[in-house]
Amino acid sequence: MKLYFYILVSLVIISCGNKEQQLIVFQGEAFGTTYAIQAYSEKNINLEKGIDSVIYAVNKSVSTYQPNSDISKINRGDSTIVVDAIFKEVYRISETVYTNSEGFFDPTIGVLRNAYGFGDVKPLKEMDNVTLDSLMKYVGFNKVSIKVDGTIHKEQSEIYFDFNAVAKGYGIDCIGNFLKAKGISNYLIELGGEILTEGMHLDKNKNWVVGIENINSPLEDRSYSAIVALKNEAMAASGNYRKFRVDSLTDEKYVHTLNPITGSAEKSDVTSATVIAPTCALADAYATTFMAMGLERSKSLLPKLEGIEAYLTYNDTLSKPQIYVTDGFKKRLLD
Repeated sequence: MKLYFYILVSLVIISCGNKEQQLIVFQGEAFGTTYAIQAYSEKNINLEKGIDSVIYAVNKSVSTYQPNSDISKINRGDSTIVVDAIFKEVYRISETVYTNSEGFFDPTIGVLRNAYGFGDVKPLKEMDNVTLDSLMKYVGFNKVSIKVDGTIHKEQSEIYFDFNAVAKGYGIDCIGNFLKAKGISNYLIELGGEILTEGMHLDKNKNWVVGIENINSPLEDRSYSAIVALKNEAMAASGNYRKFRVDSLTDEKYVHTLNPITGSAEKSDVTSATVIAPTCALADAYATTFMAMGLERSKSLLPKLEGIEAYLTYNDTLSKPQIYVTDGFKKRLLD
């Protein structure tokens, strides 16, 4: 699941200095959730139509929840679809994270996600080793490619793309690019708990400030465990502590972060991963990656990743909750 950050700034329209910039707030729905955008502008402009166009373009390309999207058609076996620039960029980002993580981030995990009941179809009634082995034939980002003509090659037609662990973050980046194209250089976008910032909170003359949700807080009374200052960067998180499925016949618990290497849907020792990155797409993807990799592999990978910082909660060998924070993340924490 995606953790919800608390935006610790005032949602009011204000004036700022001699430039008379106003803090304008836009709210709406996108990618199956809600968004709130705070943007400073020298004039009161209407951005909703443009934002809606960005959201539509991303959904049309890479949303598995849209039956007529390009990715849905490709998943159904249509090999004639020529993918657009959005699909190619999401694919490229995914390929980078797949390579860096040695396969722990894999967008071809869709057949497993559907089988475990976290997709848009009913879960399989039985998930034994034989079934899992048969499904793993259709998992592996090394089994797909974008051909020169822009169509998709899949070694097996059953391979199912699922960019949900990166597409929402990428969509947020696209909204940010739209705002910058409109001359807006100070904004905060919050969409489904993911954050993208640019510039500063001008009336306070400080970086944007957000909070990380406490994993033990109840849904109806969420609290935060840390406060973070962000500027020109993104933050996203993933966790298994709320979203899971229990098989009605076996009582076995399946978590939504899957291990692409083994195909398992069992919890790693990492209970939540909050990631700061240059883009929301990367923050989104690496948050999911660290959940699948577990603590030790994540700690080994993080120093190799430029611009990626992490705040990981995990259970130690005695099942006691602990926190691991990279040095770069610590520098952004506020008292």
